[in-house]
Amino acid sequence: MPEKFVEINGIKLCYDIHGKGDPLILIHGFTSKKETFVAQVSDLSKYFQVIRLDNRGSGKSERPNESYTMDMFVEDIRGLMDYLRIERAHILGFSLGGMIAQSFALKYPNRLKKLILLNTISQIHIKEEALKGYIQNRIQNYEEKLRDPETAFFNSAPLAYTYKFINELKSNLTKRFHGAYSVEELIKESTIDPATPQDIRNQANAFLNFDVLDKLSKIKNPTLIICGKFDVQTPKKESIKMHSQIPNSKLIILKAGHSSNKEKAPEVNKAIIDFLKA
Repeated sequence: MPEKFVEINGIKLCYDIHGKGDPLILIHGFTSKKETFVAQVSDLSKYFQVIRLDNRGSGKSERPNESYTMDMFVEDIRGLMDYLRIERAHILGFSLGGMIAQSFALKYPNRLKKLILLNTISQIHIKEEALKGYIQNRIQNYEEKLRDPETAFFNSAPLAYTYKFINELKSNLTKRFHGAYSVEELIKESTIDPATPQDIRNQANAFLNFDVLDKLSKIKNPTLIICGKFDVQTPKKESIKMHSQIPNSKLIILKAGHSSNKEKAPEVNKAIIDFLKA
């Protein structure tokens, strides 16, 4: 299905839908966009109605210049569900998307079927000064992307993948991994509608004081938690914490980095399908 646009909460959101069946909403991460799930759509849409959206401030969605909050993102998801007349859906959140998904589960448990938390955390221990440094690093990567997309991709790769996988990526830029993407395609996609410095700052505000760890015991929906053993951005210990707090949860630890959905796509997709079909 081609991309569509709808006005939700006063801004235009871009989304697309693939397949039929129980609705499954995919929420992407910080400075990313819906195409981050390039390795999931084909497999998951065989069994579910897969709905991807660009969060506000991302991709082809509108980018109002204001500081975003977690609740804004949650209300955008609810608004899209209302527009599509979806009473209840499975929700998968990756990284920042996982924080949004947890917040949604806590606010609207009756609108949620099953929850999937992929390479994410439930609390952020970061001071404002450290956050400024993190934001500046993302802005530098954006500026480098404008000059030399390939160099920018591989300079940021250690934050996303294991070094073993990075070497595989470097060995052949045209090779299709898991039948879903090549490095050339990822690099090209990274230059289309990237998050600007303004977008980076606005999105980052949403997780400045994010902490729902002590509330996770309220989540009664069946929950699948997937993390990477070598994830340097959202360490596996954080997923172990979430698993200990969410009563009806299952934890899977993969030999992968932060972007396990690309690095270990077949394993991730199978785990999701098995979990949702159970």
